[in-house]
Amino acid sequence: MSTLLVKNASLLVTMDDQRRQLEDAGLFVRNNVIEQVGTTTNLPATADVVIDARGMIVLPGLVNTHHHLYQTLTRAVPEAQNANLFNWLKTLYPIWAGLTAEAVYISALVGLAELMLSGCTTAADHLYIFPNDARLDDEIRAGQELGIRFHPTRGSMSLGESQGGLPPDRVTEDEDDILRDTQRVIETYHDPSRYSMCRVGVAPCSPFSVTPALMRESRRLAKSYGVLCHTHLAETLDEEAFCLEQFGYRPVEYAESLGWAGDDVWWAHCVH
Repeated sequence: MSTLLVKNASLLVTMDDQRRQLEDAGLFVRNNVIEQVGTTTNLPATADVVIDARGMIVLPGLVNTHHHLYQTLTRAVPEAQNANLFNWLKTLYPIWAGLTAEAVYISALVGLAELMLSGCTTAADHLYIFPNDARLDDEIRAGQELGIRFHPTRGSMSLGESQGGLPPDRVTEDEDDILRDTQRVIETYHDPSRYSMCRVGVAPCSPFSVTPALMRESRRLAKSYGVLCHTHLAETLDEEAFCLEQFGYRPVEYAESLGWAGDDVWWAHCVH
């Protein structure tokens, strides 16, 4: 049974219902669970690990609800700079087709470490491209090694150029394979407990890279396991035009028509 004491903080921001800010304060943690928050004099005198936060501010960890850790490796490609979304993707898809298990693992180590150094303690990642030997397992391993609270989502792309989608066919997957692997990842890694450090989500990439059938089946699978659903939505005007042409709906209407709304769904972007 391990304990941690943070004491003597010049200011502790609780973010509780009263938004209290405490001076000369700290917190006491047992087995990775915060048991007490208050002034230093009201906390236990010692613990297995003691941090003297004198002159510092203590605040809750930041939460990142959408990330693409594998893109850490391609964020400085000159041809992709200042491009709109569709052109940016078309530039990078051929590079991402070379992703390997090692690349996914290393990019997750780098990206998650950067987040942790910036004060982020919980992060969700949306990995939706699985060429070569890449698997979601590779970034989960990185998260476990770093100790961040991680919400990896098993993304997917099944609608390639030959079917009217945006991504090249070679970076898409068969829908039955997607669903089988999603089930495998949930059964292997998802921990639904209250203080879980790893919860897996289901995350078809976007309206322009998966079929309506995959959206429906992914939603059904997620509900059967009680896991959350995630996708990109209403990210650009190009996406809105695509949805109107292909489905007769604007993006949010399209998502709602497929049952992709509710308190167990979160959308990324939503700017158009």
